[in-house]
Amino acid sequence: MDNLALQWRSLASFAVYRLLIAIMLVIGFWGFNRLQLVGASSPLLAGPVIFAYAVAAIAMFVTAKMRVPSPGVHLTTQVLVDVIGLTLLMHASGGARSGIGLLLLVTLAAAGLVSRGRMAFFHAALAALAVLGEQAWQFLQLDASAGEFVPAGLLSGSFFVMGGLGYTLAKYATGVEKIAEARGVDLANMAEINQLVIRDMQDGFVVVDEQGIIRQHNEQSEEMIAGLKDSTNRQILEVAPQLAGLLAQWRKNHSRIFPMVRDAVTQTDYQVRFVAVGEKNPSPTVVFIEDAGRIRSQAQQMKLVALGRLTASIAHEIRNPLSSINHAAELLQEDDHRLPGDARLLTIIQENSHRLDRMVQEVLNLNRRDRAHPEAIDAKAYLDQFLAEFIANEKISANVMSLTISTARRIIFDRSHLDQILWNLVRNACRHSKKAIGSVSVKLLETNISNMAKLTVIDDGPGVSTEALTHLFEPFFTTETSGTGLGLYIARELAEVNGAHIEYIADRTPAAARGAEFCITLQLQ
Repeated sequence: MDNLALQWRSLASFAVYRLLIAIMLVIGFWGFNRLQLVGASSPLLAGPVIFAYAVAAIAMFVTAKMRVPSPGVHLTTQVLVDVIGLTLLMHASGGARSGIGLLLLVTLAAAGLVSRGRMAFFHAALAALAVLGEQAWQFLQLDASAGEFVPAGLLSGSFFVMGGLGYTLAKYATGVEKIAEARGVDLANMAEINQLVIRDMQDGFVVVDEQGIIRQHNEQSEEMIAGLKDSTNRQILEVAPQLAGLLAQWRKNHSRIFPMVRDAVTQTDYQVRFVAVGEKNPSPTVVFIEDAGRIRSQAQQMKLVALGRLTASIAHEIRNPLSSINHAAELLQEDDHRLPGDARLLTIIQENSHRLDRMVQEVLNLNRRDRAHPEAIDAKAYLDQFLAEFIANEKISANVMSLTISTARRIIFDRSHLDQILWNLVRNACRHSKKAIGSVSVKLLETNISNMAKLTVIDDGPGVSTEALTHLFEPFFTTETSGTGLGLYIARELAEVNGAHIEYIADRTPAAARGAEFCITLQLQ
């Protein structure tokens, strides 16, 4: 609520108070006229004054609701109505001893608070002049005693006391309001910062109260634990029993450290950490959920940075002696006087030299993986040409390969990077397939997501073992004695540079009768 609206609301409340006073005066004068509660000295004057005061009170309430005129003028008018009306009633009731003047104390206090103290002493002066003037009239015209000036003076002095009190309270209220406003801005900023931190934090978190009810959680926690979706104000045991079990164990032993856990639905590995809020037992708890895959990736990146610096510095130094070894092996192989067993040894030397050379080349390519130049590629023409070149170079039957394309749109990718990725995937598929008709299938299908497609490579081999799944895209991991273990890692890195994503599809239906399936999610033009 803004300041102007608050002022008019206060003025309306002030007008309601005046209406109540007017009703009480009407009841006291006409309802109990025999008792002469009001207007005992001059009933003929009291009646019209009370009527006029009631009409003015109604008018003040109506204009306050209409918000006319300005707040300052409206407040002063209300005070004048009270000063004039109550002073005349005090005169008609016998002067200051009637007690009606005490009602002006409430008026002045309310006026001081509404005006924030700016007009408090002015209003007090008006009321004091009116009371002292009425008492002087009583003394000069109606033979009142001089001693009656004492209560009138005390009443007038109390007006200034009340004005000063109103001014002090108004200043205090203004200071408190400024502090509250500043605190409100700070709290709003903190709330906004908290929302930004919660929204952008990589880890998930769940706030659970002492009864096990989820009070708050973020979207990241839902991505790792499927049951947490729309789980606010629900029992954690109901939506995430596995996490609830870990929480129950931790509450029994706060020093316990839990191993990595996998969610059955999202297939996400996560690590949990519990932090108690307060000293109660059990206490409200904040559960931090860390993505174990991200942690492994960060550790792997750190390892690769150190490894890259080492390998990049020695790769060039390795290639020169390696070339000399290979060249010397070729010269020895041309020697007609070599022993019969030397041919096998020379073959071993050459094969391992070629393997080391290939590994050095792939290590050097790691430093160039971020140099992507995406272009719009005609999918059908590209894949037809790629498979033709692959069949010719790998010397396999064309019947082994099958190609399915369900889109005429172009794909957005760096052509050389796509060559390297597909060559690696298709070569692995051929190596592990049965090499029968249609053993290796390459498919390009549009997805339900706008401007996205899936390029899959499927074989009918044994697939990837469960033990190897977690290490599939790690560098230098290989199940082949002649492999370098960098092919799939480089393929994933190149895919991410081009805004694509490569993954191994582990959940396959038995009816598919297929082995391994690698899927590249990429962009369409």
